[in-house]
Amino acid sequence: MNKNKIINDPLHGFLTIPSELLYDVIQHPYFQRLRRIRQLGMSDWVYPGATHTRFHHALGALNLTLQALDTLRRKGIEITEEEYEATAIAILLHDVGHGPYSHTLEHTLIQEVHHEDISLRIMNKLNDQFGGALSLSILIFRNQYSAKPFLAQLISGQLDMDRLDYLLRDSFYTGVSEGIVGADRIIHMLNVKDGHLVVEEKGIYSVEKFLIARRLMYWQVYLHKTVIAADALLVSILQRARILAHEGFGLGSYHPLLHFLMNEVTAENFDDEALDLFLVLDDIDILSSVKQWQFHGDPILSRLSQSLLYRKLPKVMISNKEIDEIKVAEAAQRASDIFEVSEMDALRYFVKTGELENHAYKIEGGGIRILTKSGEVRDVAESSDNYNLSALKETVKKYYLTHWNG
Repeated sequence: MNKNKIINDPLHGFLTIPSELLYDVIQHPYFQRLRRIRQLGMSDWVYPGATHTRFHHALGALNLTLQALDTLRRKGIEITEEEYEATAIAILLHDVGHGPYSHTLEHTLIQEVHHEDISLRIMNKLNDQFGGALSLSILIFRNQYSAKPFLAQLISGQLDMDRLDYLLRDSFYTGVSEGIVGADRIIHMLNVKDGHLVVEEKGIYSVEKFLIARRLMYWQVYLHKTVIAADALLVSILQRARILAHEGFGLGSYHPLLHFLMNEVTAENFDDEALDLFLVLDDIDILSSVKQWQFHGDPILSRLSQSLLYRKLPKVMISNKEIDEIKVAEAAQRASDIFEVSEMDALRYFVKTGELENHAYKIEGGGIRILTKSGEVRDVAESSDNYNLSALKETVKKYYLTHWNG
């Protein structure tokens, strides 16, 4: 079989798969599953075009990573063929641990387990299947390849190929132009100093635009109030389904989703059986269940499911201060009257409170290093003449309340 395939990406153009192993990883069912997992969870309830998948994003991040590696090689940075391929596989699989609807349900089906930890579990599983061929990829993914730390920084850092791709891709599919960044220029300004990834000084304005775009995309897309409402509703549906499953109520024929509803899967008991079941779960399982549950005999599950399917979403109040308990109590009373449920059930399923955090830039872990013309390496916030850039290091925290008016 000819494995020298070319993939046409709407953002980055043609991607040529550089090795047979990389092609085989792409073809593997664990990776193909990402075709059925939305990149932005419930965001298409706000931006109808936001139906792109983790599969799209992983290939896009791979494309940018290959460009970055080629750029560094042209600048005289030694990268062996083994390191080149291993880094490509690591970025390709960086999100393979995402579950249905990505971040929306990250801690709902499996508690206290981050998707990156699941990605590592899957990479180890693939490594066994491929006879140890992914061992170096795993070291790079875990930032344990001390010989060349810049390879890990291409995958996970404050300016990595993952973030570059998702900002551009999410901007493209939502139509929110604030996410457009100069990825090509940033990549061509990359270099390595003392084993670490740096950006040459003449690329600093592109980096500034990247950080500002990241801040704006969080407020306009990732933390949009209607996305928050849809996310909260989907989480409530699964919370109610879990209660019913534990009480012995029927939820339809058995499939992998029921395993995670009937059992409290946490980091301590996330065994190989649970991982295998997780690896066949995707958005289709969730949405088909919600469609079925709209006709369920339980009025709470039925009403929640109908509200999500037909976009009858709660209102969302966002505040710079913690939500007053009186407002929460009033919202619970209204929901209790509207849906004819107890105030306890109203608080549990129909009224949600929480925190929103927007941190565009973290200096911890190395930050973004700027290589000055004199050869000095400085943090981007210190190198920039944009005084607003320092403010991006601060985490902005807001609070929300979902409520119903009828």
